[in-house]
Amino acid sequence: MNKVLRKAEAKRLNKQYHKGKTVIITGANSGIGYEVARWMATGGARVIMACRNKKKAAVAAEKIHRIKADADLHIMHLDLASLESVKNFSQEFRKEYPRLDVLVNNAGVMATPYRKTSDGFEWQFGINHLGHFALTGHLLDLLIKTGGSRVVTVTSIAHFKGQLHFDDLSGESWYGRMKAYRQSKFANLLFAYELQKRLKRAGSDTISVAAHPGLSSTNIVWLPFPLTLLKELVLMSAAKGALPVLMAAAGESIRGGEYIGPAGIKQSYGYPVVLRSSADSYKEDLGLKLWEVSEQMTGIVYPD
Repeated sequence: MNKVLRKAEAKRLNKQYHKGKTVIITGANSGIGYEVARWMATGGARVIMACRNKKKAAVAAEKIHRIKADADLHIMHLDLASLESVKNFSQEFRKEYPRLDVLVNNAGVMATPYRKTSDGFEWQFGINHLGHFALTGHLLDLLIKTGGSRVVTVTSIAHFKGQLHFDDLSGESWYGRMKAYRQSKFANLLFAYELQKRLKRAGSDTISVAAHPGLSSTNIVWLPFPLTLLKELVLMSAAKGALPVLMAAAGESIRGGEYIGPAGIKQSYGYPVVLRSSADSYKEDLGLKLWEVSEQMTGIVYPD
């Protein structure tokens, strides 16, 4: 039976794993990203809070400093809706830091009205998938040089109903808020699996792991009125929802290509465990096709 990561175990991992590690967390100013940043920074890691809004990141960092005054936190601007911003962030990071132990691809948007990124991508697909695809590509060689490093990509149970519209990834002919979100989260999972295949083929000890927070109360969760008034009552806390991501980033027994989420009914609630994702997510032809299309769209070509 898979070992479930409960709060006490998370605290133990927090103390023994993070010290001395350099970690990037996208979207670390709120929700799941903030909770993972809090766990890792209070455990001794150097945490780079990669955020679009530096003022909100500063407020989040101050909250963590109230818990641990000497928490090693660094705020850097990153706008995943801009490939230029992703490139600039990566270049600035590489100037300052010689290693990267964990990259947590967490930031995301959910169920937004139709719009496009500065590069012309559909907003949710562009930020949730393509931005992180480009970011990982820019930093991959540094990850590989750092022994035992990890890439953790945050997906969602929404992927179970997701499908890729390769004939129209921009969504112009079919757009729906949740339909586009499901597509982006399905893409996150396919990316995590395909990345692991490539790392293994290259003989690298860097691993790629996927995780999702179940039904957690975070800023991006969209519920129709009046259900939004009950969000805090019907959803898990962000702190508990962050545990699958922490397990993916720090779990001692975690292997590349695994998928971690809550152990409860329909992967919605509970403590994290290694699970199975949708049948379609294991289709290698889909992962490869998405990879090739993503390289074409972003101009980021990963080494073979």
